[in-house]
Amino acid sequence: MPSLVILISGRGSNMQALLEARLPARIAAVIGSRPDAAGLEIARRHELETKVVDPRSYLDRAAYDAALAEAIDACVPDLIVLAGFMRILGTAFVERYQGKLMNVHPSLLPAFPGLDTHARALREGVRIHGCTVHFVTPEVDHGPIIAQAAVPVWPEDTPDTLAARVLRQEHRIYPEAVRWFLQGRLSIVDGRVRLAGAMATDDTLNSPESAT
Repeated sequence: MPSLVILISGRGSNMQALLEARLPARIAAVIGSRPDAAGLEIARRHELETKVVDPRSYLDRAAYDAALAEAIDACVPDLIVLAGFMRILGTAFVERYQGKLMNVHPSLLPAFPGLDTHARALREGVRIHGCTVHFVTPEVDHGPIIAQAAVPVWPEDTPDTLAARVLRQEHRIYPEAVRWFLQGRLSIVDGRVRLAGAMATDDTLNSPESAT
């Protein structure tokens, strides 16, 4: 059975969604970047092995990345899943796991990479927002896109209400993207992800929809 390592920094809600999805994989470990990350307790309740690699214990990013890689390699995972892991990883680390390092980002990339995505989307007046699952590359939040989900943006939205709507979609598409990887259905061709067996449609998504 293939194995996963999940990296977290906080509450672990995306990790929880992955656990509840009953994926065809063994969770080899959950690694936290903070000893007080709430998601570590969730992992322990699921009787999963947990580790902490705290950046405050290392002199620089390179030393931290080396320690994190050592913890990951001890688990021999087929896929490393970033689930709210709030650390920028160095180029050498990312290239070490090229094609097997996956992340979910709370925007429709390439729009709004980085932090504060929901507040930025509201300031720009976008009508459709969402989330993106992608393979990680050295350029932050710019890796090959695996899946996206869109939500409408309403005039009364705040960053918090919009974030909650997007998070529900993260919990839906992240486990599905991981499942596709485990099934061997994902490939990268000319920098773009291909999903074996995907069906093309001519459906559109409009927000707001015109009155009928």
